[in-house]
Amino acid sequence: MYCIKCGADNSETAVFCRKCGVATLPEEETRVAVRDDDVAALSGGLGERDRSDATETEIFSISPTLMFVQAGYALAAVGALLLVAAATAFTSISAWIAVLVGLLLFLIPAYCHFRQKIVRYTLTDSKLEIDEGFISRSTRSIPIRRIQDVTVSATATQRLLGFGDLMIDNASDEGGKVILKNINTPKQYADVLLKQMRRIER
Repeated sequence: MYCIKCGADNSETAVFCRKCGVATLPEEETRVAVRDDDVAALSGGLGERDRSDATETEIFSISPTLMFVQAGYALAAVGALLLVAAATAFTSISAWIAVLVGLLLFLIPAYCHFRQKIVRYTLTDSKLEIDEGFISRSTRSIPIRRIQDVTVSATATQRLLGFGDLMIDNASDEGGKVILKNINTPKQYADVLLKQMRRIER
């Protein structure tokens, strides 16, 4: 084996050159050992189990039906047009005042719309959440493992219009019955919830 500096011939096992004293073997590559928890810290401070627990899959997120709200907007529009027409034809009220009063009719369905939108029902792969409120908001979480029974309830009118209530019996600390009111196609969402319950029981 020849020296990489001076070219002198050395034995195969020589560590240093017998002529110039330079190391004849290349230095081994230095490697840094990294523990698993260090890798977890570098990747965001979460281990594999923590990352799986922190991420939940949303299955569905729904609000009560807006069917009546939409009907309310339609009735408010018809009422506003009739009011403006009657005011301009049979009274001396200014058309602008009649239009303003007609627009005020939209406040009724708008209020109902607002009340419907501040209620949200969300099902994830581990729990059912019920969010209510706007400024002061409350969230109730029911673990799917605690749900004992799911029932679809609908009056004749609800069945005719395609919506109903989802009644859920749970064995949580608070207990009792939770009702998801006025849900479009409630049987479809009940089937999804039951399917998730069976998946968790396995």
